[in-house]
Amino acid sequence: MKVESVKYSVSGLSCRGELVYDDTVTNSRPLLLIAPNWLGVTKAIVECAKELASDRYVAFLADMFGEGNGPKGTENPMEYLAPLFNDPAELRRRIVAAFDTMSFEASRRGIGDAKRRAAIGYCFGGSNVIDLARTGADVQAVVSVHGVLATQTPARKGEIKAALLALHGAADPISPKAHRDMFEAEMDAAGARWYSLTFGNVVHSYTDVGVNNPPVAVYDEPATRHGYTLAHAFIADAFAGRL
Repeated sequence: MKVESVKYSVSGLSCRGELVYDDTVTNSRPLLLIAPNWLGVTKAIVECAKELASDRYVAFLADMFGEGNGPKGTENPMEYLAPLFNDPAELRRRIVAAFDTMSFEASRRGIGDAKRRAAIGYCFGGSNVIDLARTGADVQAVVSVHGVLATQTPARKGEIKAALLALHGAADPISPKAHRDMFEAEMDAAGARWYSLTFGNVVHSYTDVGVNNPPVAVYDEPATRHGYTLAHAFIADAFAGRL
């Protein structure tokens, strides 16, 4: 798998994303934007991107913090992210910039099919990719994985073009049932095509191997495996116009 650092900018912020693809595959593949959790572009999410991309997609890891501005990992996540969540317009500019960069860079290399574009995000990144859909971006499928579902600026009717899938733990304290209910009501009011799979007794960060911080975040292998199986099928159906 090839991993290429790509510099881009948004709102005067210098960002560095990662383009991930199998350079032995010669055909043009769909594009998959990956929005990391609150830790940003780390070695772990690069390895995750390699597995997700495989020979299926050309993947691009979004840098939502700007080069050198990411967290150290010792901060309180919600306190660290609060200033960003309080500026939803800027967050949306940043995820749209990453989406546009992915499309441009893949097309420039002749490896990506810009007519088939999807996005997946984890935790903070789940919120980012839902925000991408809220902007009305031409993305066929958006998948939120244990994402932050509540928003200060919900989508209005007709704004969302993407089909959305939320994969979530029923016991996730970061986005509890009240937030899931808000998300569902928002999607219905916006007239969106949305789907949800909720895993009983599963908490936050269930896809993060080795995480064991009950009752907040615990890895869950079956939920991870079943969630990814559905995510790939959901994206394929969106590309085929079956959703």
